[in-house]
This record gives sequence, structure tokens and C-alpha cells, in this order.
Amino acid sequence: MYFITIVIKEEGSHFYMDHFYFIRHGETVWNVENKICGATDIELTELGHKQAEETGRKILELGITADVILTSPLVRARETARHISEITGIPMVVEPRLIEQNFGRYESTPRDGAEFHEAKKDMASRFGTGESMLQLAQRIYNLIDDIKVGDREVILVAHNGITRMVESYFREMTNEEFSSCGIKNCEIKRYDFL
Repeated sequence: MYFITIVIKEEGSHFYMDHFYFIRHGETVWNVENKICGATDIELTELGHKQAEETGRKILELGITADVILTSPLVRARETARHISEITGIPMVVEPRLIEQNFGRYESTPRDGAEFHEAKKDMASRFGTGESMLQLAQRIYNLIDDIKVGDREVILVAHNGITRMVESYFREMTNEEFSSCGIKNCEIKRYDFL
């Protein structure tokens, strides 16, 4: 049996949460086809739906609690969050800041393409018609700051590109580490504010 200790930091009359959980959405059609989904709204596969249901059961098994699931508005994340919410009873709310990065000209191209891997290291590039890493950092860092000073235990359901930015908030990374960073579909990761 697993026990999770919840620590709430109190400063003055305000409470600060000390952690949150991050879950990447389940498998999508384009994940199977090795294509970059980005801001393109791609459905879960049948396996993706099953992964999301298994994740809901795992959350219960591990004793993870939360007040709310904040999810990206894209269908692959929303459906993952819906399954988790239905199994755990944790309400879900769409959080627009969690939408995946718009990779512009790289959307639907191979995920492991050398050009894309290099392009992710250029923090100011908008990939033609997309969103730069700097723009993404602004919205994700602001969201994490809001969670930190908030009074709710939170589970985030989002995307691999968002994972990279969350990781960069918590630890120093080289451009290569940032570009290569990622987690598996429906992996659960805990982040602690120190």
C-alpha cells in the first residue's frame, strides 16, 4: 500500500500547495503514425482510451488525491481527463493554457525528424505560423505559479510539449536535454515545489 503525504505551506494567512501531478494524454492516431500532433486536434486510439481508464484506476490504487483535474482543451487530453474523472470522482475543468504548443510547419511531420529536433532548441522561433518556446514558457510558467499560490490540489492532463516546459520550470536543462525531454502516454509524474 502506498501513502502520499500532503504538506501545505502556510505563509501569513495564505496557504501554498507543495506539489501537483502531471499526466500526458493517452495514445493518439498520430502517435501511432509517428506524427507531431501539436495544436492539431487528434483523437485517442482505442488503446489511448484504455490507457486513460487504467490511469484513473492507478490514481485510486496509489491513493493520489486532488481537488481538480485541469485539462488541455484538445480532445486527446480532454478525453483522457474525462476517463480519469469518471473513475476517480475528481472534477475536471478545461484550462486553455494547457493546450499543446502550435508547432507551425512541423505539425503532422515525423516526431523524430532531425530538423524538428534541432528547431525545438531555438527558443524564439515560431516555426513559421506557430508558437515559440518563449511564448509557451510564459503561459505554462504563469499557470505553475498560479498552482503554487493556490489552495487546490491539482492534476494536470496535457501534452509532451507541455512536459518539456514543466520540467524546465523545476530544473536546469541544456538545449539538448530540453529538446529530448518527454514522458510516455498516460505516465503520472509528481512535481514538488521546494
